[in-house]
Amino acid sequence: MLNSDALLADLAAAGFPEWCTTRQLLTERLRDGVHGQLRDWNDVLRTLPQLTTGRSVLNEPAISIAAVGSDSGTIATLRELLLNLSPWRKGPFHICGVDIDSEWRSDMKWSRITPAISALEGRLVLDVGCGNGYYALRMRGHGARFVLGIDPTLLYVAQFQAVQRYIREPAVQVLPLRLADLPLANCGFDTAFSMGVLYHQRDPLEHLRQLHGTLRAGGELVLETLILPGDQIAAITPPERYARMRNVWLLPTLPRLLAWLSESGFSEPRLADVSVTTSDEQRSTEWMPFESLQQALDPVNPNLTIEGWPRPRRAILVSHALT
Repeated sequence: MLNSDALLADLAAAGFPEWCTTRQLLTERLRDGVHGQLRDWNDVLRTLPQLTTGRSVLNEPAISIAAVGSDSGTIATLRELLLNLSPWRKGPFHICGVDIDSEWRSDMKWSRITPAISALEGRLVLDVGCGNGYYALRMRGHGARFVLGIDPTLLYVAQFQAVQRYIREPAVQVLPLRLADLPLANCGFDTAFSMGVLYHQRDPLEHLRQLHGTLRAGGELVLETLILPGDQIAAITPPERYARMRNVWLLPTLPRLLAWLSESGFSEPRLADVSVTTSDEQRSTEWMPFESLQQALDPVNPNLTIEGWPRPRRAILVSHALT
């Protein structure tokens, strides 16, 4: 279940006892009644079936683990319970015979990222805005020593706890925290990921400076975010929504984004990839049955959003923290 004592015990066991300073904050974030569905999500976690499992696979497109000797009725129960934690935004997962077909084929983004970054073998990694921990588990699959994911959305933390029930990977933890909540003096991460987060920040420079503060000298930042086409140094705030999203505060051009990184203390930011989002990568499914990319595009001109903005395109940049 989601409770601060259990999360902090996991973190201390992983070698971070000094992070007990977040106990009061975690207790407040997880107190009964803080979210109208928290009891329901905890009930799901409480009633997940006990299963004998095999070896987890973290380095394939679908994070997976097989159940040993489970009957079809038990698997059907597991499927119904996991569906009760919908919507599943990131994935895919294959958990004990249940295929979780998430909104995002997150493996497609991961395949664009991995050739561009430093090897994660033995690294201490931070995943900001980690969602349900899909990428954090993939990072562990690439040899990271320990991965800390943070995301304030309690549903996503509950999804991670459900997956973790069977994966049992103590070197990956997800906490319901924001970047500003971290005790930066006790960080020193080798690699920090911020993917799909920057455009939700009212102050993107402050977000980048906080990311800088989580890294050791020379540590690597992997930044993935929406950008606008164009060679000018500019950032624009959509007046209402962008691709049906309400909380998009600033959309930069690539030159503006590169300038932000330099202004925030990162050296020689390098563009690794720019990709236009397709409906193969982001779409509605049984596990995320609400509107997705297709409904966010102009039905006459799919190169535009429904509001008339350029279709979503995402850039991946890699940079390093200056001393």
